[in-house]
Amino acid sequence: MPSRTHESMNASTKVVDILSPQEIRRTITRLSSQIIERTRDLSRLVLIGIHTRGVPLAELLAKQIETLEGVSVLVGALDITFYRDDLDQIGLRTPAKTDIPFDLTDKTVVLIDDVIFKGRTIRAALNAVTEYGRPEVTRLAVLVDRGHREVPIHPDFIGKKLPTAKEEIVKVYLQDIDGKDRVELIGTGN
Repeated sequence: MPSRTHESMNASTKVVDILSPQEIRRTITRLSSQIIERTRDLSRLVLIGIHTRGVPLAELLAKQIETLEGVSVLVGALDITFYRDDLDQIGLRTPAKTDIPFDLTDKTVVLIDDVIFKGRTIRAALNAVTEYGRPEVTRLAVLVDRGHREVPIHPDFIGKKLPTAKEEIVKVYLQDIDGKDRVELIGTGN
C-alpha cells in the first residue's frame, strides 16, 4: 500500500502515514500468530508491555491470542526508567507503574514495545525483568523496527521494518492512549 504524505503546520516538516488503523489491526493479528507459532506451551506465555505504548500493544496481542487459541495470556506492564543508561540525555521523567504480579521464572516472556531504535530501552527492560524471576526464554516483539542499533539487540517479531534517517521520528498513536490508531514518520520536508 502506498504511504500517504501530508504537510504539518510547520511547512518544513513532512509527515508520512506509515500504518493506518486497519494496517495496525492486521499487524497485531500477524504478530499474534507468529508468537503462537514460536511458543511451545501457551499456558506459560507472558506478555510484558514496556511503558508507554508497549502496554496497550501487549493487551491487544493477548486479546488476539485468546481469540485465535482460546488461551488467556498473562499481561504485565514494565517501567524501565531506573534501568536506563541515558537518563542524562533524555531528561527527567516521572516513572510509570510496573505491574508484574506474577513470577516470571520458567515462563516464555515476550517483551512488547512500539518502536525499536537504538536498542537501549530493550537493554534496560532485560535488566528490569530479572527482578521478577528467571524466564525460560525472553523474546521481543515490536510494532516498528527503524534500525540504527547501538546495542546488539534484534526483535524476534517485527510488525514493520522501516528504514529511517537518524533525525527522523517514528510516532505511534494508539487508541487507549491517544484516541486514535496510526503510525507516522516525521522528518524535515527538504
